[in-house]
Amino acid sequence: MGVCTLRIDGHDLAVAQGSTVLAAAREAGIPIPTLCQQEGLSTVGACRLCVVEIEGMERPLAACVTAVAEGMQVHTSSPRLREIRRTVVEMLFTEGNHVCAVCVANGACELQDLAVQVGMDHSRLPYRFPSRSVDLSHPRFGMDHNRCVLCTRCVRVCAEVEGAHVWDVGWRGEHCRIIAGLDQPWGAVSACTHCGKCVNVCPTGALFQRWEP
Repeated sequence: MGVCTLRIDGHDLAVAQGSTVLAAAREAGIPIPTLCQQEGLSTVGACRLCVVEIEGMERPLAACVTAVAEGMQVHTSSPRLREIRRTVVEMLFTEGNHVCAVCVANGACELQDLAVQVGMDHSRLPYRFPSRSVDLSHPRFGMDHNRCVLCTRCVRVCAEVEGAHVWDVGWRGEHCRIIAGLDQPWGAVSACTHCGKCVNVCPTGALFQRWEP
C-alpha cells in the first residue's frame, strides 16, 4: 500500500493511502470530535460532528468518511467548524429529552462531554420535548428513547460483532427511532443474546443496564 502526504492544521503527515482524514488526524494526535464513530465498527458519517474544511472544497466534509488525497490541506478547528459543531450538539439536546441531572449516564456521557468541548452552556434553539417511550421489557437492560441520538452504534455492534441483528432504524423524519426486531418490545426479541455490547457502545443513557449480573 502506498503512502499519501497531506497537511492537517499545519502538520505535515504521511499516512497510508485509503486512510480517512479522521484516522490520519488521530494518528497525529489532532483531536476531532465524533459521536457515531466507534473503533471496530463500520463508518456511517451520521453525526456530522467530525466535519473539517478541505482547501478547494466549498462545503465542510465529514472526516470519518473522507479519504485522504495527496497534497490535501485540512483545517479542523476554524470558527466556522466550531459553530457547526456547537449547533449540532444543541440540536441533539433540543430534539430529545436530555436532562443530565436525572440521567443514568450523568458524568459518563459522550454527549455531555461534547457539550463542554464545544462550549455549549445553554441552547439557542427551542426545546421540543417529544413524547418518547422507555422500554423496560428486557430482563437485564433498558432502552430510553428520550436519550437516543441515532448514532446507530448499537445497530452496528449487534450486526457486525455479535451477529444477532436485534436492532435497526425504523420510521422516518422526526419519528425516526431505533427499533428492536420488527418494532417489538426488546424483551420479546428472541435473537437477543443478552451480551450487553449495545449497552457498552451507547454514547448516552439511551441503553442502560438495569441490574448487575
